Amino acid sequence: MAFYFSRRKLKPREEEESGELNIVPYLDILMNLILFMLLSITGLATFGILNVSAPNYGGPTAGVQPETPDQPKLTLSVLISKQGHFINSENAILGAGGNTPTIPLKADGSYDYAALNAKMVEIKQAFPGETKVILGADADVQYEALIATMDACRETQGKERHLLFPDVTLGAM
Repeated sequence: MAFYFSRRKLKPREEEESGELNIVPYLDILMNLILFMLLSITGLATFGILNVSAPNYGGPTAGVQPETPDQPKLTLSVLISKQGHFINSENAILGAGGNTPTIPLKADGSYDYAALNAKMVEIKQAFPGETKVILGADADVQYEALIATMDACRETQGKERHLLFPDVTLGAM
């Protein structure tokens, strides 16, 4: 009896389909991470939102009552430039001169937010019913300066905070 080797046993086995990766688990993890980040960003964005309204271009709506002529109208605007804060109203410029800022920069070149807040308190005492202020800034003014100016106009500083002009509208210069 002769012994014959089978060709199947003599031939080396080829490995089963090598070189192809299964990326389905990786894509599952990636999709879960993307969804988690999108949901967490929208949740965290609400903490950093300030209540600011855009200018209204249409006429007054039916719910707005006309102003009485007894009350003086105050359209208060605060403009931020590299020279300081300019505060003016529809009725009068509240500064010393035509091109002089109402609140000039400090000696070190920073904005004087305490003086701006004191001026806002003074204006609020003269016009207690007003709640609106329009903020405008030069294009080269830092974003932090705009936010700090908004904070100085909205409420008093210190332990006991009182609202001054909470309705802030951003305007263009």
